[in-house]
Amino acid sequence: MDAERRLRPETVAVKAGRGPGAPGDPLGPPLVMASNFHAGAEREYARTDGTPTWRAFEEAIGELEGGDAIAFSTGMATAAAVLDTLPVGARVVYPTVSYLGVRRLMDVDGDSGRLDPVGVDITDTGAVIAALDGADLLWIETPTNPMVGIADLERLAAEAGDRGITTVMDNTFATPLLQRPLEAGCDVAVHSATKLIGGHSDLLLGVAIAREEEWAQRLRGVRHDTGATPGGLEAWLALRGLRTLPVRLERMQATALELARRLSQHPEVEQVVYPGLTHHPGHELAQRQMDGFGTMLAFMVKGGAARADAMCRAVRLITNATSLGGVETLIENRAAAPGEEHLPEGLVRLSVGCEHPEDLWEDLEAALG
Repeated sequence: MDAERRLRPETVAVKAGRGPGAPGDPLGPPLVMASNFHAGAEREYARTDGTPTWRAFEEAIGELEGGDAIAFSTGMATAAAVLDTLPVGARVVYPTVSYLGVRRLMDVDGDSGRLDPVGVDITDTGAVIAALDGADLLWIETPTNPMVGIADLERLAAEAGDRGITTVMDNTFATPLLQRPLEAGCDVAVHSATKLIGGHSDLLLGVAIAREEEWAQRLRGVRHDTGATPGGLEAWLALRGLRTLPVRLERMQATALELARRLSQHPEVEQVVYPGLTHHPGHELAQRQMDGFGTMLAFMVKGGAARADAMCRAVRLITNATSLGGVETLIENRAAAPGEEHLPEGLVRLSVGCEHPEDLWEDLEAALG
């Protein structure tokens, strides 16, 4: 493992989780579909001990992030597991602009009195630091969903650490290839592997990576007790998706930057938000803490909600659908989604895929009119 950890992340994504391999062994970890195993060994029951397929996926993600990985049935199960480790009344500082599912968890736990959630603009470092007094956990998301804002990961992790506050970072948008939260000082990184890691819109899976053994054991305990275990096929598909993540990211990021530049010049577009553009307020910070600008961008069309909806319905090559991170480009009138009323009217989210950039641009141009 030490030798592989010195390799570049793109190489680790291809090599990790394979095991040493003996003559005649399969090159890729096999799909093991089993709920129980013959007694007398370390592994006896899947919910308790995992399966070889889960472990191969966890080992690979753990090597990339630099910690101990615990796979879950979905990204939301992962987020819920993190919050379930907290005592009743724990104060959680979280981004008010972030993944809708996590914000709903905060609302539910806040309304019930189980947690004391405090919402902040995670891109406003001063505001976040001011909210840390009395907090037990800081939840960071950068780049943010769907506004693609950039938070100062290292500074926030340091400020939280100085106060004895646990820092959890949702790394779904960046993946371990572009950003490594544990190296920046965070305690736990979480992913919806449904998105870029899986990369083909054909699985549901989540994973948490803990820097310290204590957190890893707490999360494994929640997974065991709640039954939020991953499926064997899903873990196998996610590991296979991980192998091509470096080349997918390279293509998708290049296309995202080109589309962002062109959209910025289009007369029907009011604003484009992508950290690869020099006018993005987090551009320099993203350059410093990331190894790329990601595959997600947002833009506001002129004419408000009705115009955004018409545009999303007018695309022919691009798919009008929710979610993100697959090989196909997805577009969504995000501001019209239930629970996203706080977003700017006319906000469109674009998850850039692997298609030819000129084909995508022609589709966007035609839809914009």
